[in-house]
Amino acid sequence: MRIVLFTHPSFMASQSMPRFARMLQQAYQALGHEVEVWSPTARVHAWVPTGRLSKWAGYIDQYLLFPWWVRRDVAREPADTLFVMADQALGPWVPLVKHRPLVVHVHDLLALRSALGEVPQNPTRFTGRLYQRYIRRGFAQAQHFICISQRTRDDLLRVGGVVPVTCEVVHNGLNQRFARTPALEARSLLRHAGLSVPADGLLLHVSGNQWYKNVIGILHLYAVYASTQAEPLPLWLVGVPQTDAVRAALADVPAQGQVHFLYGVDHALLQAAYSLARAFVFPSLAEGFGWPIVEAQACGCPVITTDDAPMNEIGGPHTIYLPLLGPRDDMTAWAIHGARALEALLNESAQAAAERTEACVAWSRRFEPERAIARYLQIYEGVMARHPTNAGHALARSPS
Repeated sequence: MRIVLFTHPSFMASQSMPRFARMLQQAYQALGHEVEVWSPTARVHAWVPTGRLSKWAGYIDQYLLFPWWVRRDVAREPADTLFVMADQALGPWVPLVKHRPLVVHVHDLLALRSALGEVPQNPTRFTGRLYQRYIRRGFAQAQHFICISQRTRDDLLRVGGVVPVTCEVVHNGLNQRFARTPALEARSLLRHAGLSVPADGLLLHVSGNQWYKNVIGILHLYAVYASTQAEPLPLWLVGVPQTDAVRAALADVPAQGQVHFLYGVDHALLQAAYSLARAFVFPSLAEGFGWPIVEAQACGCPVITTDDAPMNEIGGPHTIYLPLLGPRDDMTAWAIHGARALEALLNESAQAAAERTEACVAWSRRFEPERAIARYLQIYEGVMARHPTNAGHALARSPS
């Protein structure tokens, strides 16, 4: 099969979407498929790489110059080429190839929901609202979609303006391998990086402090927990910037509490931290999928997250769930409830803790990338078979 994979330009700040696109490209090529990646080149953006006008320079590359290039090259593609959008945010390019076999991967609709006023915690400016409508007007012209969770599918059908021919749910496969690091090895790795882990372990959170990650709620929860302990476990916040709001929340953490901010943590160190953590604290207000939930579980770390989709879809039966913290809810009451749930988890018997660890690892195997890739290719073949230019033509099956 020949696949043309559209993805975000390299000059954008996004990291997760390029990783996803690379994972698709490498997996498909390993199975013998021909894959070509199409994305905008930094031409105007190269002249204005930073500053207030940088974003607009990037828009010229993406939405004025790149479409001209695509129109020219689409005409040269064989009729049996499949076009794949790695992200629904690439919607403005959908009209360029909508007349060809096309599949759109849909990750989350949080930005669109915010633009529609559904997320009061994340108000969107006028230009942002226009931009999200522009994206939606594009991807709504596609007919075939793959959604990363049932929640994403529900949102797509509810607010996406789509009339799909097919709309499948395929849970993400981890785009990096995660597995437990033996305790002695994990401690050694962290120690050589200048990070000391107490004998009893640590609490862990990983994010960039996006509005929906609920870092302020986590700090309030930790403050309550630490206030009840003589020697509370330290809380490691990986990738979280120290904003004014974060510093204000830190003021409530009692003296015996320890909150550490870590940056530039590589994959091996992150695996080590997951493996030594007694709990991964991730009570998000919303997620498109929730990669870190599965990463932690793959390393045997129990997770505390939110009892709302998709977190409770991804987390499985061995995760601890907290109520969703709404914009009008009492933060103190929520934090007290969360601290009690954390203490109960930390006070489990050794046998119960070991059983939960094994159950987490077993659950995480549902998200092995090979499963997702196999299902993607099945869907792609179905789309090719439906397209008029391919009717009656047999598609070679993927190598097993």
